[in-house]
Parts: sequence; C-alpha cells; structure tokens
Amino acid sequence: MLDEADIKKVLVVVAHPDDIDFGAAGTVARLTEAGAEVTYCLVTDGDAGGFDRAVDNGGMAALRRAEQTAAAKCVGVSDLRFLGYQDGAVEQTLGLRRDIARVIRQVQPDLVITSTPERNYTRISPSHPDHRAVGGATLDAVYPDARNPYAFPELLADEGLEAWTVREVWLTGGMTPNHYVDVTSTVDRKIAALRAHESQTSHIPDLDGMIRGMLSGHAAAAGLPEGSYAEAFQLVITA
Repeated sequence: MLDEADIKKVLVVVAHPDDIDFGAAGTVARLTEAGAEVTYCLVTDGDAGGFDRAVDNGGMAALRRAEQTAAAKCVGVSDLRFLGYQDGAVEQTLGLRRDIARVIRQVQPDLVITSTPERNYTRISPSHPDHRAVGGATLDAVYPDARNPYAFPELLADEGLEAWTVREVWLTGGMTPNHYVDVTSTVDRKIAALRAHESQTSHIPDLDGMIRGMLSGHAAAAGLPEGSYAEAFQLVITA
C-alpha cells in the first residue's frame, strides 16, 4: 500500500463532471496540498445531466466543462482532459480502454482513482451505467493495457508513449470500502468544489449537511474521532 509521501502523480478517471467531487475531492485536496500532481480525465462532458433544458444542444456540455474546471481549481487541480464520449452512452469498449491507456502513459501516475465497475445495491446513485463502464475500462487500461507494450502498439509507434505500470487503484462508490482518507481538514474545499457544479447541486436544499453526514459516516466506519470526516475507497494493488 502506498504511503501518502510516495504518491507523486495521480490520475482521476470518471464519467462525468462532478463525479470526482462527490467521490474524492477531499482526498484530491489533501494530495495536492502534499505536493502531488493530479490530473483529471473526464470521459464525457456531462451533457445529459442538469435540470435546465434551455442550455441543451451543446450548451450544457460547455457549461459543465466550465463548472468542472472551476471545481478543480478549488482543490488545486489545473490539468483536465475531456475525452468527448457521449453522456449516457458510454460502453466498456476497446476504444475507451485505448483512450484511457493513452492518458495513463502520458501522465505516468503512481495512483489512479476511478469509479467502481460493480453495481451498488445499497445506494443506487454510484451505479450509473457510465460510471460502471468507465470504472471497468479504467481497470482494464491499468491492467493489462497501459503496462503492456504490445497492447495498442500505435500508442508507442505513433505517439512515443512507453508502457507504464500503475501501482494502485482506488475505487469510489462501492459496497465494500477497505481504505479511508481523513478529509477533515479539506472538507470545506470539497464542498466548495461541489458548489461550483451549480447546474447539478443548486437544487439540493442542504448540500453541506448531506456531504458532512455522508463523510462523518465514513469516518465512523474508519474509527476516526467524533467530528471527523473521511472519504471511502476500495483499494486495489495493481503493481
């Protein structure tokens, strides 16, 4: 298991703008505060999300990219990469695996954070089909694709991208977390990042209370002192 001091580069791969911030923004803020370089890879622009249909036909996609850029700034991230897949129609294809493997080889992260590919039967919201497809494709891109020089040989032959082995993957949204990160010191930055997604969160009457309640539950499961907040992951060793 990686010590926080060993985490120098991180790649977060998710389906939609705001997925990062609901699942891992407090952890990202901790990592950037410790000096890690964090890159966000958004598979879609989130154009099928939100509640204001007046900004359809491309307007929602541009709005959500802007919101994610602002949210990333709240937690110290400036490197964002949007793959442009259609929101609501993501499938775990070879093409998606190649595109994620490309970013892994470009970034060369020690740690990848992504969504669980499994359905959560206790809390349905993490189980969006796009989330599960992206989580599965990312795990396949980590192992075996990104580390295998014979997988997608065009990445090396045409783009000069050498094989890269990711040491760990942390999955968000699963039913069986086994790793908790204390985000008590960064919870306000997480909530600020979520508020930046105005098209997605402005309708929530008590966003602050909802997030703090969820994170305090994770902290209790982790055995942290009362008043603490934590984010929960399933840690997968991939080195």
